[in-house]
Amino acid sequence: MGSVPGAIVRALILLSVQSWGAATAGDTDGCDQPLASALPASSFSGSSELSSSHSPGFARLNRRDGAGGWTPRVSNRSQWLQIDLGDRVAVTAVATQGGYGSSSWVTSYLLMFSDSGRNWKLYRREESIASFPGNTNADSVVRHRLRPPVEARHLRFLPSAWNPDSRIGMRVEVYGCRFRSDVMDFDGKSSLLYRFVQSTRNPVKDIVSLKFKTRQSDGLLLHRRGRNGVSFTLELVKGRLLLIINSGTASPSPSGPGSVALGSLLDDQHWHSVLLEHARQHMTLSVDQHSRQFQAQGQLSHADLDSEISFGGILAPGKSVTFQRKHFDGCLENINFNGEDIIDLAKKHRPQILIRGNASFSCSQPQSVPVTFPSAGSRLVLPGTPAQDGVSISFQFRTWNQAGLLLSLRPSRGSTAFVLTLRDGALRLGLSPSPGHARSDVMAGAGLNDGQWHSVSLTARRNQLSVVVDQVGVSAVHTALPLETHTDGSYHFGGCLPSGSGSECEASLAGFQGCLRLISINAQEVDLISVQRGALGNFSSLDIDSCGIRDRCLPNRCEHGSRCSQTWTAFYCNCSGTGYTGATCRQPLYEQSCEAYKHRGESLGRYYVDPDGSGPLQPFAVFCNMTEDIPWTVLQHNSSALTRVKGADQNNPHWAVFQYEASLEQLRAVIAHARHCQQMLEFHCRRSRLRDPQDGTPLSWWVGSTHGTRTYWAGSMPEAQTCACGLAGNCVDSQHRCNCDADQDEWTNDTGVLSYKEHLPVTRIVVADAARPSSAAAYRLGPLLCQGDRSFWNSASFHTETSYLHFPTLHAELSADVSFFFKTRASSGVFLENLGITDFISLELRSPREVAFSFDVGNGPCEVTVQAPGPLNDDRWHLVRAERNIKEAWLQVDLLPPGTHTAPEDGHMRLQLNSQLFVGGTATRQRGFLGCIRSLQLNGKALDLEERAQVTPGVQPGCPGHCSTYGHLCHNGGRCQERPRGFSCNCELSAFSGPFCTQEVSAHFGAGSSVTYNFHEFYPLSTNSSPHAASFHGDMTLAREMITFSFQTLQTPSLLLYVDSFYNKYLSVILAKNGSLQIRYKLGLHQDPDVFNFNFKNMADGHLHHVKINREEGVVFVEVDQKARSQVSLTSGMEFNAVKSLVLGKILERPGAAEQGKPVETGNRERSALIGGVVAVAIFVLLCMAAVAVHLYQQRSLCATTEVEGPGKQGSNAAAPRCELGRPNAMSGDQQVGL
Repeated sequence: MGSVPGAIVRALILLSVQSWGAATAGDTDGCDQPLASALPASSFSGSSELSSSHSPGFARLNRRDGAGGWTPRVSNRSQWLQIDLGDRVAVTAVATQGGYGSSSWVTSYLLMFSDSGRNWKLYRREESIASFPGNTNADSVVRHRLRPPVEARHLRFLPSAWNPDSRIGMRVEVYGCRFRSDVMDFDGKSSLLYRFVQSTRNPVKDIVSLKFKTRQSDGLLLHRRGRNGVSFTLELVKGRLLLIINSGTASPSPSGPGSVALGSLLDDQHWHSVLLEHARQHMTLSVDQHSRQFQAQGQLSHADLDSEISFGGILAPGKSVTFQRKHFDGCLENINFNGEDIIDLAKKHRPQILIRGNASFSCSQPQSVPVTFPSAGSRLVLPGTPAQDGVSISFQFRTWNQAGLLLSLRPSRGSTAFVLTLRDGALRLGLSPSPGHARSDVMAGAGLNDGQWHSVSLTARRNQLSVVVDQVGVSAVHTALPLETHTDGSYHFGGCLPSGSGSECEASLAGFQGCLRLISINAQEVDLISVQRGALGNFSSLDIDSCGIRDRCLPNRCEHGSRCSQTWTAFYCNCSGTGYTGATCRQPLYEQSCEAYKHRGESLGRYYVDPDGSGPLQPFAVFCNMTEDIPWTVLQHNSSALTRVKGADQNNPHWAVFQYEASLEQLRAVIAHARHCQQMLEFHCRRSRLRDPQDGTPLSWWVGSTHGTRTYWAGSMPEAQTCACGLAGNCVDSQHRCNCDADQDEWTNDTGVLSYKEHLPVTRIVVADAARPSSAAAYRLGPLLCQGDRSFWNSASFHTETSYLHFPTLHAELSADVSFFFKTRASSGVFLENLGITDFISLELRSPREVAFSFDVGNGPCEVTVQAPGPLNDDRWHLVRAERNIKEAWLQVDLLPPGTHTAPEDGHMRLQLNSQLFVGGTATRQRGFLGCIRSLQLNGKALDLEERAQVTPGVQPGCPGHCSTYGHLCHNGGRCQERPRGFSCNCELSAFSGPFCTQEVSAHFGAGSSVTYNFHEFYPLSTNSSPHAASFHGDMTLAREMITFSFQTLQTPSLLLYVDSFYNKYLSVILAKNGSLQIRYKLGLHQDPDVFNFNFKNMADGHLHHVKINREEGVVFVEVDQKARSQVSLTSGMEFNAVKSLVLGKILERPGAAEQGKPVETGNRERSALIGGVVAVAIFVLLCMAAVAVHLYQQRSLCATTEVEGPGKQGSNAAAPRCELGRPNAMSGDQQVGL
């Protein structure tokens, strides 16, 4: 090999890769010759034949001899036709015909293959599809290509359905080609070492390919070592192939971070293909049709590895082996390393090859005969055999089920029987109780439902029964009566215990589902082929000479890191801790943005968001600031404090790296969804420049999400390459475009907001000019702030049934999900549709109360519907979510119970689509949707409906009318106002604030504080007054009002609220000295005020209390804390004329106040009518409709009122200096909201 030029080596490598790919990927050009037609009749065999003229030898395609094909004696699903191809060949296609000149044909069949005519394996076309469509008449030929092709010597056709009016009839052909096979048998102690010349190796990539088969679950396939402990090892561990990489830093471990697992159940005595590609740190491992690419950790370059590689075991002559591995026990075929046929070199005894142990060039592995129990009703009954001293039974089993009946002894006479069951993954050996004795049980083993082969040895000796699992430990149970072992008894594997056996047939324990092999009774191995032929024992619903176990968790269809578990018939996904739910953990639990949370009615706080929905990004926590109409998403980082820099220069710059509470991919997703993003960046400087004045070289810069150097600073844009002061023209030195470039001795700064989304967030800041004398810099980076969600309100309006939007084909082979909002007045219409040749997927409004999700993946049309209790065409937004995966289809409308459709476990899985995706219509332009579709997301990605609608006739971007759906989110009298992209709540008529008018307006009143709201001067009517205040003019008479407010205080007596009029009428609410509530109404000019004391409880207890007062003419209703209620009647009058002002906190006395019943207490007058505490909300509603909101939260320090001495000023407005928050001639409605 050392003399072969490098070009030839590369050609050999390419040839090796191509040939390996053709065998595994189905690239079978040139491998399509008929293989069965030239075989002798003796190569054909069958389960039975109807007559000698219907024998299997007449089953060649298009032949008319004999009766024109093979027909078995009985037509049932246990019949088979078998072909011996003479040697292992590559089979690329099969074809079938019915019996010539008859009405006998097969409409579907299964295909099995084997190397030795034993241990058959079922061929599956689509991971789950085993059945092949057959014929519809006797003469036509139906051909199927095998993708991937199969390499085998024996093929077996098993009819599963046939012409119901006739019999099974078959003629067949097999297509493929012969191939070269070099095989080597390793006995579990032997190994092979291949040494190569380093200079002839490909310097870019190493490629190793081989095939193996074994019945041992553990064993080393290949090992390569290098310097400093570097190595990689490919070995079988519990039936899985593990690539273990050791970077030299620690001992290699199958469960360590440097291991990659692929494949499952590889100890099935069938050939499996392996390809390992190594290019520097990049490695690709392929097993059969499954591949994984990964990056090796540490140093694993070709220069670090030795120029030798061992197979079957670790063979390193003259070198110490630091770790031991179990040798491989099985057969290797066509070992190829960089174009070299290693087994061929070994056959020729080339010096590059060193073999240790007994290795032969043929595959002589013993073949066992397994038996499959495919259903809970499967059973195998074997007769007892003579035994002198008790009974011994041994066997091996494998299963995924946690429970099942494995074995029971059924004596013909009344001796003690035993039962061996599998419960919770452990074996339980129990004795049927004798009269007067309790049942005896013993447990053995654990986790036996892992799909691995486990050995069981059971022995019955006199009064002791023992069991050994996997040759570890002995578990025994003693019997009260001697065990009698009769030869006329029977041993039942699987099935169920009948009620008359001394033990009830437990409904919770089904029969065993799994595989058995190597069954021995009294040291005599059971011939299962004789059982199959009916010569020994009997059976029901068994597949003999085949183990049909499947690993349904490979490949793992559970998404987002969820854990897969399985039984014999199904797999399940454990979604706990993933942030997702559903059959395959695809449905996100969290909303995509703060905008979505806001429109669920949530308030500000920390939330988990999932911007890409069912996409690969995991949900993460953000802070949602909901205080504005459009919410902000806030993402913090690890360094928000002001950082000072000194001593940094271009040779030793200062680097700051910012770590956010989300990954960079997650941050990019938030930014992509947002309407606007920004980040505050402060840069303070003293003789620390941003650019070199000589050549403009950046001296300080920052790095964004794209890892590019950014030299523009806060307040500027990328194309400007300057600072905010440069754009505004107000830099400290007009010759420079940044303040810091002025290089002054005083501190200055270039501070502002970075708002170019594509460059955010800031991930690094670099300072390289802080080492000169008196030079220093400081910076502070704010959190990333992103506002809104562009996709949440992205919508389109469909105006004709023939209009639609089209998008690229939906990628939905194995799973897909769709979510969107719709609103309409139409009774029906198609939301979206995507077609294939026969497959399709569709979502439509079937009727005003029904949404339907339809699809076909090859198993026939399926449909999921959801019925709504009310009409869905009510011109309100409704949310539709649909998902289809290999386990189920799922549909939900709003929050209604979802509809589901379970997929068949062994049906077609792949949805093949090829047309465009039609949104709002169909390819036939019929049954189109009339209405609006919004926030359409497919597989977690938003579609831009508005962009496509701008160029589509009959469709308009946007959709008005959101208040009909979201208006209920505006609370406490807030009014919903439409906006082009959403809505907002106008809280002007409410005493609440916030985006949904839910935040109570409150203020703290210190002693002597008060707030006065002047509704209107008496005359004249001001043209600049608030429209609500202006409604209270002098000639208005009110017969009813409603007042609600909350307060908390510890001080008594206290004035809570006071309303007066220009006619000296008033209403006051106070707390008396004992903390009880007192209400005074004076509505008559000459009558005394009505005074009502409500002794509900002491309300000056420091807790928040809610008061509601509602007057209807002369009747006043009072409610406290939504519990205590009272009703009183007025005598002073029923009309409130010319309301003047509302006061909170304090009212100063006026002449005659005491006589008029004003709220005056004796004692210290300065504190006689104050509230020291909090008034949280005050609403004064007149005429049941007009509202006055006293907004206090922006008034941080209230004016302190004091008594004004001098009798001449008492009784006038000037005599009572107040903090008046509203004056009629200066206050507009907008100002009122802002207070």
